[in-house]
Amino acid sequence: MLAYILKRILYMIPTLIGMSLISFMIIQLPPGDYLTSMIATMSESGQAVDPAQIARLKEIYGFDDPFYIQYLKWMWGIVSRGDFGWSFEWNQPVSGLIWARMGSTLVISLLSLVFVWIVALPIGIYSAVRRHSVGDHVFTFLGFIGLAIPNFILALALMYVAYRFLGQSVGGLNSPEFAEAPWSFAKAIDFLHHLWIPIIIIGASGTAALIRILRANLTDELHKPYVVTARAKGLPEYKVILKYPVRIALNPFVSAIGWILPHLVSGVTIIAIVLNLPTAGPLLFRALVSQDMYLAGSFILLLSALTLVGVLLSDLLLALLDPRIRFN
Repeated sequence: MLAYILKRILYMIPTLIGMSLISFMIIQLPPGDYLTSMIATMSESGQAVDPAQIARLKEIYGFDDPFYIQYLKWMWGIVSRGDFGWSFEWNQPVSGLIWARMGSTLVISLLSLVFVWIVALPIGIYSAVRRHSVGDHVFTFLGFIGLAIPNFILALALMYVAYRFLGQSVGGLNSPEFAEAPWSFAKAIDFLHHLWIPIIIIGASGTAALIRILRANLTDELHKPYVVTARAKGLPEYKVILKYPVRIALNPFVSAIGWILPHLVSGVTIIAIVLNLPTAGPLLFRALVSQDMYLAGSFILLLSALTLVGVLLSDLLLALLDPRIRFN
């Protein structure tokens, strides 16, 4: 198993290099650069544009360098010094901006993933075992609602409920009195009180989708010959269901880690904007709009790395979960 992991990590290195090149190319595709956007903004507001200052900034930031020179400088800074470049809009190192947002982003993402599994797993098993029962129809109906309602509409509805009936401040991850306060036990409790809204919203659509997938897969497994044989041997029903059919039907849950990690970080940007969450999604969106290329490129590179790590974790868990899979 250790040899397999080392081999996969070695394979990830050239893949990550290729992803970094593609992400840098994507950032460079739109015409112009950050200075172009800045000049347009200054002109619209009536401010004077000094050509000499623009030329000096282009020389400092290397905007006149060829594409490959800019890419090599960026990658060398990451590899040699852990320097992801300079954010032109925020006027500070990119690494500081990223790590400042990644703590809350990872907490919300991981808790949302746990919420999805805790809710979807028992409901999916129940719906497969009790097909066409009243409970199955109720959960199916709720699942379709979860898939049909846009997440930002659900966010607005929950914000109203929290403010109107629970007396809770909405927007952000802390109440106004704790927003700028140092971390303490009271601030941590307040932080937890604000987490339930983004967790439910982010997990709603994923929960509904995984319930349908688990129900379909487990229904198919329950009618296979090995399950019939296990029942014929007199095994308890819970063992018949949980020992092998559920393990095999859980494959979509585990394989989803490969795409759900980057999705949870960047795919909930609209929700984060609506809820005013200090996560990575809004910062990436703002960097793309302003053509802050090193900040946007670093985020895309980070999402690519999360995808590779997620795929590796899902492959390892699938091999441990499914007896039909072996490490090669």
